[in-house]
Parts: sequence; structure tokens; C-alpha cells
Amino acid sequence: MAWGLGYFGMPHILLRFMAIEDEKKIKTSRRIATVWVVLSMAAAVLIGFIGNALSAKGTIGELNTSSEAETVVMVIANLLSKNGVFFAILAGLIFAGILASTMSTSDSQLLAASSSMSENLLSNVFKIKMTQKVSMLVARLVLVGIAVLGVIIAWNPDSSVFRVVSFAWAGFGATFGPVMLCALFWKRSNKWGALAGMVSGGVMVFVWKFLIAPIGGIWGIYELLPAFLVALVCIIAVSLLTAAPDKEITEEFDAVNADMKA
Repeated sequence: MAWGLGYFGMPHILLRFMAIEDEKKIKTSRRIATVWVVLSMAAAVLIGFIGNALSAKGTIGELNTSSEAETVVMVIANLLSKNGVFFAILAGLIFAGILASTMSTSDSQLLAASSSMSENLLSNVFKIKMTQKVSMLVARLVLVGIAVLGVIIAWNPDSSVFRVVSFAWAGFGATFGPVMLCALFWKRSNKWGALAGMVSGGVMVFVWKFLIAPIGGIWGIYELLPAFLVALVCIIAVSLLTAAPDKEITEEFDAVNADMKA
């Protein structure tokens, strides 16, 4: 259930809403996104149940490791392809869907990473003045670096894609999720609270993952949940202990809320 908290902080998801051409379509887009998430997650869980049952009955091989379990949908598709032309075509569609979904997420994440480095970090945070050509070069170098890192991770046949994605999902969700929620729904939140929330949430993901969760028992929960809560508490506490946002900000907040309610 804690996995759902990650959606509040995913850049490639938030960018879709931020780039919408008509703000009146946000409600419709929200409903479509919610329905799609329910269907896709339900399908993923169903595939897991089916794969577990097939493995238990010996129809497919045992799925002893995480890396083997992650390929269960491909194993099932391969099994289907051996039962006639129709099922072979169906298996082909499944493999095509896997490639399409992988590329769809990859290009969004790569674009977000490259633009974050060249525009957000170097230009806005470190105030490094760059020409458009240099900015493009930096973005491309970031893409190459990420690609090399991806190859290194994939080189190990026992590596788990899900574990990597799960950790990254927790990092994004805990770092940006509470900030987004407070910025949208709490007028008193300020920049210092947002900064405290991002830092504490990001740090807590690492602390919980590598120091606390290994203890096991009640501590062995998904790191996103405790990190999200810690970030939320830090945002509230620091915002209340520091100066309130400027009047211009609060007026803009009220104006946006009034437009949304209308």
C-alpha cells in the first residue's frame, strides 16, 4: 500500500499534468490516470498469482530468485506461443507491450534526468551560465552516463530490476511527494520547510533501507513509508518555525484554489 505514496513525487508523472494544454481537463486526466493505475497494478498482481500457481504445478520452472520471478510474464508468453498460431500472435503482442512500456518509461526518465542536470542543477542551483549548445552537450553526457550505469547494472544476471526500481521509487516519492502535497494543500508551507522535507525524506530512504530494515521484524517495511512520514513532519515543523510565505505567494495560492473549485 505504501507504494501508492510514490506517485505524488514522480517527475515523469507530474510533468504530464504540469504540461496539460487545458487546466479544465485535469479532472478528466486524473480519473483516467487513477483507473489506469488500478487496472495495471491489478494485472501485475494477477500475473504474479498465475505465475506462482504455474510454478507450483510444475508447468513452468521454479522461480527461486528475484531476477527469475521478474521474467514470469515472458515465461508465460513463451508457454502460450507453443499452442497454435493465435497464441503465438498473442505472445508476440505481450513481448511488444513489454518493449513499448519499457521504452515509454525510459525516455521520460532520461529526459527528466538530463533536463534536471543541465537546467535545474547547473543553471538554477549553481548559477552556471551556459550557452544552448553547452547545455545540450551536458544533457547528452548525462544520458550517456545513465546508459553506461544501466549496462553495468544489467550485466549481473542475478540483479533485480524490481529492487532497483523500488529503491528509486521510494527516493523520488519521499523526496518530492510530501513537498508537492504541502505546496498544493497547505498555504503555510514555505521554502525552508520544502527544503527540509526533501533532504530528510531523501536521507531517510537510505537510512531505513540499509540500517533499519535489515533488523527485520516490524522494522522490515518498505522504506518509502517511514521516509514519507519523516519528510512530512519536517515540512510542517520547519514551516511553522520559520517565517510564513510572502503575501504574494498566499494570494496566488488562494487564486489557484478558487479556480480549481470553480
